[in-house]
Parts: sequence; C-alpha cells; structure tokens
Amino acid sequence: MAVTPSEPPEPSQPAPSTQPSQPAPSNQPTQPSGSRPEVRSLAGVVRGTHEAGVAVFRGIPFAEPPVGALRFAAPRPARSWSGVREAVSYGPPPPQAGHFGMDALSREAPGDDWLTVNVWSPEPTPGAGLPVMVWIQGGAYVFGMSGLPEYDGGRLARDGGVVLVTFNYRVGIEGFGQIEGAPPNRGLLDQVAALEWVRDNIRAFGGDPERVTVFGQSAGGGSVAALLAMDRAAGLFRRAVAQSVQGTYFSPDLASDIAAACAAELGLRPTVADLSDVPPYDLPAAGDALGATMDRWADRWGRPAYRTIPFSPVVDGDILPTTPWQALSDGAGRDVELVVGHTRHEQRLFTAVTGLLGEVSEEQAAAALRFLAPGPDGARRYREAFPTADPDGLYELVHSDWLFRMPSLHLAEAQAAAGGRTHVYELTWAAPGMGGAFGACHGLDVPLVFGNLDRGQPAVLIGEEPSPEAEALSARMRAAWTSFAAHGDPGWPAYDTGQRLVQVFDTHPAVTSYPEEASRLIWRDHAFPVLSVVT
Repeated sequence: MAVTPSEPPEPSQPAPSTQPSQPAPSNQPTQPSGSRPEVRSLAGVVRGTHEAGVAVFRGIPFAEPPVGALRFAAPRPARSWSGVREAVSYGPPPPQAGHFGMDALSREAPGDDWLTVNVWSPEPTPGAGLPVMVWIQGGAYVFGMSGLPEYDGGRLARDGGVVLVTFNYRVGIEGFGQIEGAPPNRGLLDQVAALEWVRDNIRAFGGDPERVTVFGQSAGGGSVAALLAMDRAAGLFRRAVAQSVQGTYFSPDLASDIAAACAAELGLRPTVADLSDVPPYDLPAAGDALGATMDRWADRWGRPAYRTIPFSPVVDGDILPTTPWQALSDGAGRDVELVVGHTRHEQRLFTAVTGLLGEVSEEQAAAALRFLAPGPDGARRYREAFPTADPDGLYELVHSDWLFRMPSLHLAEAQAAAGGRTHVYELTWAAPGMGGAFGACHGLDVPLVFGNLDRGQPAVLIGEEPSPEAEALSARMRAAWTSFAAHGDPGWPAYDTGQRLVQVFDTHPAVTSYPEEASRLIWRDHAFPVLSVVT
C-alpha cells in the first residue's frame, strides 16, 4: 500500500548532465542466454528474468553509490561494466527512518549501491516504442524503497502494455537534510538522474523516451509536483500523475534549523565534514529522535513540527526555484499533461496508527484547527461548513485538507488556470479491511493502480482475498493510468475552473463536480506558501 510508503505517524544540483563516454544502446537486442532476456544499456549488458510474460530487470545502477567521497553529493552517472551484469535482485535501499520497521528492513539488504532502477517490459526490444511509466514512491521523504512487493510492476506492465520503471532515491538526512557543503534536494537530484537514465536507456528495453509519464504518491506525489517546477527536469517526461500530493516545501532557513537540531542529537553540526563520519545506516536514528520530540518546536517550526515532518524539498531558488503551485501558475507545466487527485479520507490511516480513531477529543480537534486551518478565521469556517462534524470528523477533515487534498486540488487549479491540461480524480471507495474502518484512506490508491491487491501491506486494507469489487476497481484505475500514459486521455473530461469535473472512483465510478466543495471554498484563497521559521 501505501501503509508502508506513506507519511509518518503524527505526534508520534547536479552540474549540467555529463554522460559516460560509452556508445548509445545498440539498435539490435543482444542474444539472450537460454530463455533469460538480455539488454544492452548505455553502461553495459544486463540479464534479467521472465516473469508471467514480462521481462524483468532489477537493481541496475543509474548513479554511482553516494558514499565515501560522494556522500551528500549530487548523483554521478554509473560507471560502465564489461561482460553481462546479472539484474535479478533489487538494489539495497537507502538508509531509512524507523517508521513501520523500514529501518530494520533496509538493514536486511545492506550495501551502498542505493541508486538503482528496476524495469518491467512486455517487449524488451529496441523499436517496440511502448509508453513508459516511471514510479516515485512515497514515505514522507524519510523512508521508501522500490523493492517492496506492492510496487512490483509486472501486472501494470503486462496488462497496460507499458514499460514500467521504479527506482530508489535518497531520503531523510541523506536526501533532504540541509547540510553545509552539500547541494540541497539531493533526493530530487536522484530522481532527475533516474529520469535521465530512462531518457538514455529505455529505448533498449522497448520503451519510447518521448512518451514518459512520471507518477507518484504522497511524498512521491510531492516529488512529481516538484519536478514540474524544476528546470533540470524539463523535457524528461511528457505526462505526470500526482497522487495525494504532500504539500510541504521548506524554506532554506527552516530546513537549516531542523538539520541543526537533528545533527545536535549526535553532538554534531549539520556539515559534510561532521556528518560524513556517521555510518549511513545510523544517521536516520537522529532524525527519528528529533521526530519523537518535534512537537516541542511547534512555536518555531509551526505546522511541520505539529505534523512531525522533519524533511521536505527545499525551495532554494536554484534546484527547486519556487513552489509547484507558483511554477504552474507561471506556466512551467503548460506542455506537460497532468492527472492529479486524492483519496477522500486521507488522514484516517494516521489517526488509526496513533490509536486516536474514534477517540479524538474536542481539545485535539481544536488544536488541529488552530494549527492547520487557513487564515485567522479558518477554525470558525470549518465549524460553520461542517456543523454536524464531531471532533473526529473535524480532526480528519483539516488534517486531510492541509497535507494532501487541497495541495492536490491547488496543483490542478494552477495548471488549468495557466492553460495547461489536467484531469482530476478522487478515490472514495472504502477499503473493506478492518471492517471498513480505514475508509478511502491515504495510500489505498497504490495497490489499486499497481494491481497488487494481495501482497505486502495492502492486504491489511483490502483483505487477503480481494473481492471482485476490488479487482474491478483496480482494473479501471490501471486502465485509466496506462491510457493516460499512452494517449494523454485517462477516460474522463479535463478539469477546468468553471465546471470542475472530476472522476470519482468507487464501486460505481462517476464523473461529477468536485465533491469536496466545502473544503475547496475554505482553502480557495490559500497560497500554500513556502514553510519558514515562525517569526
């Protein structure tokens, strides 16, 4: 699901791209060894496997390991190799925060070759010209790995006729900490490097580098939004799908302040000189320690401290010039076709994880409204717009709106207002797991889009034996995503600021005006600015 790579529980540049001096991938496929597929990438030949009618290649380096002298540096293209490289296992994940046991999971596959891609192709031959979909997983920018079973791309590639790519990128302090002597947004630079690898290599795997769609959920959706605003990413993808966009983007002063507090947990300064000596898999513990007491910083750090969000992309004016909403309003994404949406009950998963489901007090609801609702009268407007909502309802609404629902909607609004094409959806189907308590929660869209309903964490939401209803909904969403990747049409009308038509995914899908109108009106004039130190 997405229970794994989603957001944490609550309180609870590169230089211009330089390519290796290697010949471009051959126009002819290499000869396979037995029945195993082989492809000549820019750096060398890789040998994968056949799985359920799809050729699969795992753990292909797209950049050098970012350790040693390259620690905290912008990614550098992977070196070439001679002979045939086995591509049958996922590369080791980057160091992870402790949420959902991800730190222990990362230690089970140690190694420093964190920056690798995985490819699923139904026709791994040059000239096949298949549309390409590149997935960016979520994880609050502090955890996430491409090798989780819920991200297996076999079904999406096979049924949708696409080449599916997943990859790792640095998270937490390694990827997003504001460290003196290091470029900011290293995690975003990793994403750009992976997309450059796709541009330069995907034709050999049967993909069309002119038809690349980048898609991601949660922090992955926030990354997609950031890539739309980045000059370095321009031209690397034609279409984008932003699912449950995490709407947090930090100023350099906030990011530096948080990094200093994080390094202080180790008695160090937030510099390359100090942090380079800390073992990579030990460093996330400092972020976890800070997160455990982050609420004490609420007066200085504001909403990120209240929501326990220590890392996010930094609007540094260079790598990330401005917020995605401002960039799209200025026309940055006008040539990129966009799908954007969210689930109805984004917050409910986190409320359940923290044991507050059905237990939110009036004081907790009031605090959520005070911290998160927009403007000086935001709390009042919520109570007036939702007069029958109890504390649980108000708490869920304002958390969902601030972090995911309204950032997603505002991305679509900015794109449409600037003359770009965008399609909007909302997932309202309630997950049947746990007696339906999770509703249409954060992350439910991930197994439905990938079609992996019975593996990994999604089974908690959907059940160990997915119902025909779940399978049918998954098929509809997969068809919409792959149709959009192939033709730019997900199957419902484009969004505009007049009718505001959206696709509602449920047992009986329908196209209707945006369902969360009350929330839209509350947040209509909110700009989602860069988050800074509170003064």
